[in-house]
Amino acid sequence: MSQFDTATLAGGCFWCTEAIFTRLKGVTSVVSGYAASKVENPSYKEVCTGRTGAAEAIQITYDPSVISYAKLLEIFWHVHDPTTLNRQGNDVGTQYRSAIYFHNDEQQRTALASKEALEKSGSYKKPVVTEIAPFTNFYPAEDYHKDYYDNNRSQPYCMFVIDPKVQKLLKEYRNDLKEARA
Repeated sequence: MSQFDTATLAGGCFWCTEAIFTRLKGVTSVVSGYAASKVENPSYKEVCTGRTGAAEAIQITYDPSVISYAKLLEIFWHVHDPTTLNRQGNDVGTQYRSAIYFHNDEQQRTALASKEALEKSGSYKKPVVTEIAPFTNFYPAEDYHKDYYDNNRSQPYCMFVIDPKVQKLLKEYRNDLKEARA
């Protein structure tokens, strides 16, 4: 019987990151929500004010015998810009920060090593500003955020912001994808 693990990542808009990580082999669930909030169970409206301290994040349940935490982080680095502080594209505010919230010492070591490797790779001209911090809390987002991309592909945000990220994933990580997802 497989033992599942949890990863909590913030890479800008959770609609984008959910759309990416739900397509990966070994990922059993992805929940969009709010991480590192100073307010218990914040609403989307509250998070958008920037006063809750929460980041739009996803909580991933995955099977480490199928996909490793290191592979999840590799994809995380690749599908968003970890060099912009408190923004991803036109989404601006502290809730859109890049962050890895580790759940244990092994995840912390892996996250720090992967960030260091990314910085040394020269992939980005600017410094990587992704926060690596201990997991404190996660509150699921309102139901209408669930599977937003898959349920709203004709919306302009989905077509112009999320779809290019999904296409990049399909092209560059084909071997890591679930068979039936596109």
